[in-house]
Amino acid sequence: MSAGGVAPSGSSRHVRLDPFALPVRFRTADTAADTRERIVELDRDQVVVRRAVAGMRMKVALPVASFLGVALRVVPPDDTSEGSVAVVLEHRDQALTVPLFVADDGTDAVAEWQLWANVLGLPLLVAEPDGTLREPFARLGAVRVAVPQLRRRRSSPVKRRRASILMRRKPGRLPPAPHVFKDEQEIIARS
Repeated sequence: MSAGGVAPSGSSRHVRLDPFALPVRFRTADTAADTRERIVELDRDQVVVRRAVAGMRMKVALPVASFLGVALRVVPPDDTSEGSVAVVLEHRDQALTVPLFVADDGTDAVAEWQLWANVLGLPLLVAEPDGTLREPFARLGAVRVAVPQLRRRRSSPVKRRRASILMRRKPGRLPPAPHVFKDEQEIIARS
């Protein structure tokens, strides 16, 4: 899995597309195409794939929303290449899956994975060894669901809104038997 002539800045070891330089046009390997490569145009809103199969040139334009998500894949080593870690834009049709980042080691892969998902507005996915995709975090719509955290009053924004003296005050309490004064004369100052 490679992204053709795209070389990252500073090194030629990794294939890296810059998510902040969209739209981008690049070549990537395609085993089903006649020339064994395809041209991909990637934008925030759509992906255009150009390739030739059996002598017929084709152009497929897809909205980014039609993709399943941004997947993190571990490519196992084989006799021709060493193993690598890839961040890909996953589609239901594997012929339309687009590689975004490929590296020999996974040091930057997680950061690239999360960055591409944020830029494209797609969910994060993890590819299992058998090829199935799963979400690494529970979600409710576009919101990540987690166990609620206990609120700490000291570092909370609410602390600045309320006076801390209110936390120390105790509510007034009546004595168990109230004092009743009977048969007394009231002294009133009259002028």
